[in-house]
Amino acid sequence: MESGASSDMSWHRDYFDKFEEGGQDGSSQQKAAEERKQIEEMKHNILTQVLTQEARARLNTLMIGKPEKGQIVENMLIQMARSGQLMEKLDEQQLISILEKVSKQMQKTSTVKFDRRRAALDDSDEDL
Repeated sequence: MESGASSDMSWHRDYFDKFEEGGQDGSSQQKAAEERKQIEEMKHNILTQVLTQEARARLNTLMIGKPEKGQIVENMLIQMARSGQLMEKLDEQQLISILEKVSKQMQKTSTVKFDRRRAALDDSDEDL
């Protein structure tokens, strides 16, 4: 009985090891890591070309504080650079104006809706 239990345990261990690896072998993981590294280098090169040092520092600070917003701005700047909308390097003030525009677009308004029909159907006074 012990040999059956140990074989079950080794199967579970192998399964979870593969699960933790993402079900991929080492070479495909290595290729994916290399691709991510190349993409990050490409982003870095483009942003270095289109931003002054001060603007780049501000964007890096934003990435630390609000990573999702920083990613949006990064991607937007890269798209603008690729499409030829950026003719010169953006300074810090120009980046701030872009950040303000993005902030206005990202503002979420929360609303509370009260469904009167459901409240009317669930009337607890009828039980009395």
